[in-house]
Amino acid sequence: MKCPYCAYEESKVIDSRPTDEGERIRRRRECLKCTRRFTTYEIIESLPIIVIKKDKTRQTFQREKILDGMIKACEKRPVSLDTLERAASDIEASIQNSMDREISSDKVGELVMDKLKEIDEVAYVRFASVYRQFRDINTFMDELNKLLNK
Repeated sequence: MKCPYCAYEESKVIDSRPTDEGERIRRRRECLKCTRRFTTYEIIESLPIIVIKKDKTRQTFQREKILDGMIKACEKRPVSLDTLERAASDIEASIQNSMDREISSDKVGELVMDKLKEIDEVAYVRFASVYRQFRDINTFMDELNKLLNK
């Protein structure tokens, strides 16, 4: 780390502590040449995830969109917002941990449906009916039968 006072490239860390609920680390440093002290912050570099939509357009991944869709699917159901927020965080972590910088909207939808299936079957069917664009009662019944068979 270059000293902001004399531009010397070596310093020692005197103190480190987490800030912003552990999102950053604050470090007090001392220049080994001029002995002046300065503060640096260390943060995790996050690379954006790009979602490839069905029409081949690309947009930045937004956790809020997942949460909004899950909230709509769970309307008037006994599912807490806390449960849905945890599920959205799990989905986001799964996508981040995949190390892929691009993901198809189909894959995101499948992850959401898997989580909703665990949380509430009615919400799962609601979400699936919109996501899979059921055209008629037969495709809807096929999905219900798959759910019943499991």
